[in-house]
Amino acid sequence: MTTGFDRRTERGSDDPTTVRSVAVTVDDVLTALEASQRADRPAVLRVTPPFAGRMRARLHVAGGTEASHEGTRPLHIDPAAFVDPDLPPVPSVDETEDELRCRGDYSVERHRTFHAESVETWREHVRANLVDRLELESEAGSHTVDVNYLGRQGE
Repeated sequence: MTTGFDRRTERGSDDPTTVRSVAVTVDDVLTALEASQRADRPAVLRVTPPFAGRMRARLHVAGGTEASHEGTRPLHIDPAAFVDPDLPPVPSVDETEDELRCRGDYSVERHRTFHAESVETWREHVRANLVDRLELESEAGSHTVDVNYLGRQGE
């Protein structure tokens, strides 16, 4: 009797093109973007096998030993793939200091406040410019998936 149900898909697959949608927290995207722009070891959003139609991407520091499922490596998604490509980088401490000094309005306390406000404004811009679909790249090829955001404000 055929049910039309693929048991291999039920248990998961080693084929990353099985993935149709990825769920990720907005905070993980923000953290990965900031870490990737500020650190020597970039952060990624990782999808671990076995693969299924709906998967969860979690924050992960790239590099080191990668676990695999029966020889299948996890997918690493660049956090920049989740946002508009024209998004400016996260403001650096030096940039916000320079801006205050150019205004002639610098003090250590103003700088702390101004930098925190600048980063929060950047985060709000990221939240407003998250993409609904992205390309997953793997050894099996690339394919487009839907993105579902967890913890998105206003939804």
